[in-house]
Amino acid sequence: MRERLKTTTLIVLVVLSLLQSYLLAYSMPGLGATVRSDQDYVNAEPMGSAKSVESVIFPEELIIHMGNNQHTVIYPGTQFYEIILNQRIQGREFKGFQRSPANMLNWDEVRKNDIGIELRFDKGIPVELLQKLLKVEGDLLFLNETIDRIWIFKTTGTEEIRTFFFSADGQMVYESVRADLTVRDVQDYVGFGQFQPKYTMMGDELYIPIDPIQSTEIVFPYEIYSPELMQRGLFFDPSTSRAFEDRSGSLIFTDGKRGLQVEQNGMWISYTDPAAPQSLENLLSDNVYASVDFVNNHGGWDGVHRFVNAESGSEGKYIKFKQYVEQYPVIAAAPFRYGYMRLTLQQGVVTEYARSMITLAEQSESRQVRWLPGGEALLEKLRNYSRRSEVTALFPALQALPIDDKRLQFLPVWAVRLTDGTEEMLLEPYPVGYEPPPPVEDEPSKENDAAGAPDSDKAAVGKLENEG
Repeated sequence: MRERLKTTTLIVLVVLSLLQSYLLAYSMPGLGATVRSDQDYVNAEPMGSAKSVESVIFPEELIIHMGNNQHTVIYPGTQFYEIILNQRIQGREFKGFQRSPANMLNWDEVRKNDIGIELRFDKGIPVELLQKLLKVEGDLLFLNETIDRIWIFKTTGTEEIRTFFFSADGQMVYESVRADLTVRDVQDYVGFGQFQPKYTMMGDELYIPIDPIQSTEIVFPYEIYSPELMQRGLFFDPSTSRAFEDRSGSLIFTDGKRGLQVEQNGMWISYTDPAAPQSLENLLSDNVYASVDFVNNHGGWDGVHRFVNAESGSEGKYIKFKQYVEQYPVIAAAPFRYGYMRLTLQQGVVTEYARSMITLAEQSESRQVRWLPGGEALLEKLRNYSRRSEVTALFPALQALPIDDKRLQFLPVWAVRLTDGTEEMLLEPYPVGYEPPPPVEDEPSKENDAAGAPDSDKAAVGKLENEG
């Protein structure tokens, strides 16, 4: 009996030993060999907030056409922008796309005479990403397109609503023949525009307000993230990296492969992680998803940012996120860098990453009303701009200017975007305390005159004189 008990006990111990060996070899975390690829990163300590792809996809501006060649422009962050986009357009469905050459209609005539709305995306957005904003269904040809404009309008004299998606290369348009939009929808868009400043259009689709527009100068306190915080998140093993100063005074961290350059007195970083060129297709939409994840894990987001297709035709490897303060995009006065993040990717792997280390306080320190010129004052400045032929966009912005005691001044300005993607300040606001004269009411006879819309800067001057 005793021998049988010993034998049973021995068998149980052997089984338990084998089971323990199995668990140690295959199941217990951290005890086996850990293999990590050379592209792995350590998540940085929390800095800014995390964002979703949906939050960085939105139009640069909404242009409302009110007929009789009257227009207005509505910018992100404003009440009417949110109402029109989020409550009136995002819930609609766009289906049944028909492909046609871009010149199928006289768009100048549509713009002048037919009421409607344009959603504009700077340098275009892949349809796959556009589906994060709108309910869009189409065939494979359409789904592989990049769209830079959506135009919804009611044809004059009928109850027909037409919706077109424009390819970013300017060659094709896609009409959604099964968009669930009604005449009332378009009339509502135009109704919101009636309360906004009136704009006139230049021959190259730049819009200029007839009267000065109101903006706000803001001062924000700020803090700066430490370079060591980014170092700990961007290097596989921070303990193997070393730091040194280059000839320009910039601090550089490197582990022999990756490099982190800290410039502008700790306010700006440029990170590089060289990767061999990939032969596979570099999809822009995939790289946008990868970029958002990367920023979430390495610095986060300071406020609102909008995705920008940094360089159209660049095989989708350059990604830019433009920062907004309240309703306006931010531009910086060179050599100060601020207001954007820029990434370069190869097959979803970030090889370059540049961003500001500044984080704004939750509350502004001060703000005051400033007026931006409109009408002839703005038009004259634009006409005399040395790179006028390169201007592709004109827009109000906030220029970030560093001042003492860790504060940033955001000055309202008119800015221009050039064909190479450069953004520059064009015109500063009127002096503090300026109050514009009340606008002159439109006369019916002048509306009829305006139907022959300007095709040049000179014609636009004449229209502004008539409107004023």
